[in-house]
Amino acid sequence: MIPRLFVGGPLTEGGAVPLTEGQAHYLRAVLRCDVGQALIVFDGKSGEFDARLGALTKRAAVAEVGTQRRPFQPSPDLWLVFAPIKKHRLDFVVEKAVELGAARLLPVITRRTDAPRLNSERLAAQIAEAAEQCERLDVPECGPARQLAALLAAWPPERTLYVCAEAGPARPFEAVLEGREPGPAAVLVGPEGGFTQEELEVLAAHPNCVCVGLGPRILRAETAAITALALWQAKCGDWRLPPPARG
Repeated sequence: MIPRLFVGGPLTEGGAVPLTEGQAHYLRAVLRCDVGQALIVFDGKSGEFDARLGALTKRAAVAEVGTQRRPFQPSPDLWLVFAPIKKHRLDFVVEKAVELGAARLLPVITRRTDAPRLNSERLAAQIAEAAEQCERLDVPECGPARQLAALLAAWPPERTLYVCAEAGPARPFEAVLEGREPGPAAVLVGPEGGFTQEELEVLAAHPNCVCVGLGPRILRAETAAITALALWQAKCGDWRLPPPARG
């Protein structure tokens, strides 16, 4: 496998980009790479390029950029809004959300949210690593954590928010999506203890919210996030397209 790295851009054929100290350590100490090693690089905006390792020390490295492998193609306009959960489960949600094509991740604080403060740098690193692994051409943003009321007050009117509701009136998500055209969308998954009744009522009354069900069983928060993203991608996203050609 050729190492695939998320780098700073913009990328141009014949250019050179510095790699981070962590990437230099990974290439040198973990993969045992030498100068001249073939690489694949992307910056989330310019597409994907062949490259070569042009210099390598203990703390630094440089990638010499070659020809473009794939032009830039953004992921579908789908956000994941999630209440933070315990660390190892949150790691799982973030990784799988990137693999499933979420374009933006938004943490939301609800009444029953019970998780330590989020480490934004750690989240950004996890997102970049997942994008490298799954061969995405873009890298999702992760916004700051916001209270649910503040999130809803500033919600963009053109974006539908599908609320994964474990209680109350909700149609099956698949039925709700049937026949819908692709467009700006988001799925909202609550905390491990679920939304309160008051929160469900506020969400149901919001003009952009659609409460949806994910089947007859109560799902863990991380399972609900993965299920909702997969259903939307299958009905409205890029799962309906053929796989891209790769050089």
